[in-house]
Amino acid sequence: MPRPIRAHIRVLIAAALLAPLAACSSTSSSSGGSEAKPGSKTQGFPYTVTNCGVKTTYEAPPKRAVTMNQHATEVMLELGLKDHLAGTAYLDDKVLPKYAKAYADTPVLAKEYPSYEKLLAANPDYVYGGYASAFLAGEGRSRGALAKSGIESRLNVEGCAKRAVSMDDVYKEVREVGSTFGVRPRADKWVAAAKGELSATAKKLKSRKPLPVFVYDSGDKTAFTAGGRGIGNDIIERAGGRNVFADLDKSFGDASWESVVDRKPEVIVILDYGGTTVAQKKKRLLDDPVLADVPAIKHKRFAVLPLSDAVVGVRAPAAVSKLADQL
Repeated sequence: MPRPIRAHIRVLIAAALLAPLAACSSTSSSSGGSEAKPGSKTQGFPYTVTNCGVKTTYEAPPKRAVTMNQHATEVMLELGLKDHLAGTAYLDDKVLPKYAKAYADTPVLAKEYPSYEKLLAANPDYVYGGYASAFLAGEGRSRGALAKSGIESRLNVEGCAKRAVSMDDVYKEVREVGSTFGVRPRADKWVAAAKGELSATAKKLKSRKPLPVFVYDSGDKTAFTAGGRGIGNDIIERAGGRNVFADLDKSFGDASWESVVDRKPEVIVILDYGGTTVAQKKKRLLDDPVLADVPAIKHKRFAVLPLSDAVVGVRAPAAVSKLADQL
């Protein structure tokens, strides 16, 4: 949406009246933005945001967005932005039932990441990636390459975090996407509901002693697990657990099976996604003689979360309650 055009100055009185109006309508902020009213094309815009080191000013909401990775897609659908989606790609598991119809109406460009050519064929003006791998330069989809094609982009804040992320980053993600698309009030409403849900869970867990938890994503020779930098760590703590690999300075990373044994987790959280089923993952853990003395294995104490619950997205607050019930 174009910036307000300055009126041709013919008299000083007209200039004095128009200047304040122009200043008000061109103010931008990384935390501003609001849902445009019918008939209004300027409210909340221009909107400027710095995302993972890329500063962008939006003169209007993107019209043809492509989402790469499920949690990015679900943020868009939660905010009621189906009509802004020109395509989507890469599910880790099933979209939530509440999004199923809207997702079914959205073109799926590829089972995983589309080629750069296929992405451009969707004619997007905005690409929203959930993981840094959505913008791999080696595959031609870097944010710089997209910008050269006139396409704006966003990377989920967990994909570039230099520190541990938390629910505050979830709120930030939803609010910034809401502001980018001119629906900030919807984002604020969602954040208020999420905070209420987390508060209710915290009250229920007030006297519970944290249980040592090991997250099993995948892996055979080593255990691919949740570290202390990702939202998974915050989810575990809020759910009444203690991540035994919180000292791993990554969102996800490898740990030796010997270190799993040494840290004596009492519960194992299995992340459910991909071609390996939860039952197969349980069997791999239960059949490993190295793990026989791990308390969680001895007592067969498992919890399960879809992978999409354990990343920065709209599922994270509900995942706390879901995991708390299992712990």
